[in-house]
Amino acid sequence: MAKSKFLSKPLIKIGLSIAFLIGSIQPVSALSVNNLKDAVTLSTGDSSQVKVPLAWQIELPPLGNADQFLPPVEKSPVNQFQDVRLVLRLRERRVYIYRKNQLQNSFPVAVGKAGWETPTGNFKVMQMIENPSWEHPWTGEVMPPGPDNPLGSRWIGFWTDGKNVIGFHGTPNPESIGRPASHGCVRMHDRDVQALFEKVEIGTPVIVEP
Repeated sequence: MAKSKFLSKPLIKIGLSIAFLIGSIQPVSALSVNNLKDAVTLSTGDSSQVKVPLAWQIELPPLGNADQFLPPVEKSPVNQFQDVRLVLRLRERRVYIYRKNQLQNSFPVAVGKAGWETPTGNFKVMQMIENPSWEHPWTGEVMPPGPDNPLGSRWIGFWTDGKNVIGFHGTPNPESIGRPASHGCVRMHDRDVQALFEKVEIGTPVIVEP
């Protein structure tokens, strides 16, 4: 008779140790088939019952909750600026914040006076500065951040011709809010422009309507 051949095969389960099944491969003979037939008893209406050696009755450990061994699924962070847009209505002298076509808030503003009208059209936020400095357009004098700075505590630029820039900003002259009083920029109460600053990012659409 040929020598018995042994098979060692790993069974891998996620997160569990490796179990080894070791069995003996024996040549099949008529005698072994007859012995198997003798172990089977069939009767009409009965199910078949096969007697197997105890060594064959291997009970594997339960798999358990395999999910606990899988890496957690990371959720994408919610972008609070997604689908946000600003609509500035010059006649109303008011800026509106929309998200997914739902009005979130609005603030009163001052707009450009005659000869210095705020440009209309579709733009995007291109510059955001906290506590900006201000440069006088004619003298070149630079004023540092502070309570007397004409730009207030926040600057949100959305238009430029390559030389001049227009945007939302605070003001030390709150009495001008609600009037055409600026050189094209959009003045806001300092508390309002601070709130607006937290609602937008670079690239947020800005729609300026007449």
